[in-house]
Amino acid sequence: MIIGDIWALVEEKLRQDWSPEQISGRLKEDEVFISHESIYQYIYADKRVGGSLWTHLRRHQKKYRNRRSGQDRRGKIPNRRSIEDRPVIVEERSRVGDWEADLILGKNHQGVAVTLTERKSRFTLLRTLPSKHADPIKEAIIALLKWDARLKTITFDNGKEFTGHQEISAALNADCYFAHPYSSWERGTNENTNGLIRQYLPKSHNLKEVSMEEEVRIMDKLNLRPRKCLGFRTPYEVFFEHQKVALTS
Repeated sequence: MIIGDIWALVEEKLRQDWSPEQISGRLKEDEVFISHESIYQYIYADKRVGGSLWTHLRRHQKKYRNRRSGQDRRGKIPNRRSIEDRPVIVEERSRVGDWEADLILGKNHQGVAVTLTERKSRFTLLRTLPSKHADPIKEAIIALLKWDARLKTITFDNGKEFTGHQEISAALNADCYFAHPYSSWERGTNENTNGLIRQYLPKSHNLKEVSMEEEVRIMDKLNLRPRKCLGFRTPYEVFFEHQKVALTS
């Protein structure tokens, strides 16, 4: 590729919200060598002349905090199974089919988004809902995962909105587990994904106003973007076991 084509490709991927490291790593796999530092310099040069590439850099995400331990005041979830009972193989990320689930809230609790992330591939699904009532959340999770023939486990946050876990388990033939209260790191894959989703659905956003088209756009942004932890393959490629598609073809 000639240098102009390379930078045109870099700009295209930046506008798709790929990070400089993701672009550099994926291009290296295609034997195109450009450092992420050079891409940052290109972005800042573009900014100095009034360009907008810098607006696609990842926002600073809220760092995880180990919330206080102690009694969980959110109420008991009937017949919950602790993460301590979850098979060790789930921790290994050696197979596809182990999911983590959570909610993110809209401004002033105006709507919620159910978020699901597969542990090995980081493949992500989401669905916005008007409220965090257990029944619609249960139905949304079943609808989002019923097509996954490899589904084996789901690990939930400890919120009462997941009290429909037994119906979810029966409908999907999956084993459901719950993290310990105030232990978000036990679902670190999903917690990190929620931070990425917040780039598109910030806390100031009314989630009742999110369209299905917007949901699909966000899922595509996350699932078609290479990840360093996946050897710069995309979640889509890992989940569906596809070979990498060369960017330069």
